Amino acid sequence: MIEVKNLTKNYGTTPAVDDVSFKIRDGRIYGFLGPNGAGKSTTMNIISGCLAASSGSVIINGYDIAKNPIEAKKQIGYLPEIPPLYADMTAQEYLDFVAQAKGVRPDRAKKQIREIMEQTGIAHMKDRLIGSLSKGYKQRVGIAQAMLGNPDVIILDEPTVGLDPQQIIEIRELIRTLGQNKTVILSSHILAEISEVCDHIIIISRGKIVADSSLEELEARISDQTTLRMSIKGNKTGILEIIDRFPSVRECTVLKDSDGMVDLELKLPRGTDIRDDLFFAMAEKRFAVVNIEQITASLEEVFLSLTDRTQGTPDKRALREKKRREKILGNVGDKKQVGGDEQ
Repeated sequence: MIEVKNLTKNYGTTPAVDDVSFKIRDGRIYGFLGPNGAGKSTTMNIISGCLAASSGSVIINGYDIAKNPIEAKKQIGYLPEIPPLYADMTAQEYLDFVAQAKGVRPDRAKKQIREIMEQTGIAHMKDRLIGSLSKGYKQRVGIAQAMLGNPDVIILDEPTVGLDPQQIIEIRELIRTLGQNKTVILSSHILAEISEVCDHIIIISRGKIVADSSLEELEARISDQTTLRMSIKGNKTGILEIIDRFPSVRECTVLKDSDGMVDLELKLPRGTDIRDDLFFAMAEKRFAVVNIEQITASLEEVFLSLTDRTQGTPDKRALREKKRREKILGNVGDKKQVGGDEQ
């Protein structure tokens, strides 16, 4: 569907996007993540043809965005972070205008606009001036314009920024609906949104791709173990004796032991699930398992782990560490001394 090859964008001598390559395949919702200044919006703007690359290429359904921009742009619908809306137009007038600009045939445009307004939930707002609409409805109009022309790919850059919780839920549901028939690329700072909506995740940091896989694969890259937390009614000694029978338990930590309730945290190899066996083993000794929960790495943990690895070169990290140590030593040296000893 979309193939990005060795994409680079420089601002002066500073690379905003640095030799980036990835593929977007049909029928998925892709999450495009990265810290502020990582190169997300720059990459989106290049893919959509709004910005020229310094080098590299973007191929959309066989069309090079730089060499054949008109045909390439027909394949995509784009909602930038700030929707390109005209406040003095009604929603209906604006979508009529966009349909003409995209070259949608007049005999098809009317039906297509009507269907898209129904799908995005703005049909009852069609005669309202865009300037008078709420932020949520403006976003819906922006998504509607991206859908016009029936593109195969919908690119949404921060579509829920500034929305209230109810509006965010509604836009997420709309994105899921779009993903049933289209390929969607969603850029967002809201990690929970990405994990709830997306099938595949691409993470960019300091202009480079640091991850390109499913969430499950990302979790496996970060950690080779699973955490199991349990709350059990019974005596600690008896409970630990049972747990000791399970060789797959790498580590067992007692988090709490009071009033006949023992809270435990177990470390197991990733992919190991002993919850059923543990439950029945405890039941045989009449120890009641009140709670048992298997925990895997969250998207936030994965994101921070991957992006932290790229925050500066080893030399810069070493310099930061040196300054930190000098500050600590300086503070020690400032302490009052009596008889040559620190006080």
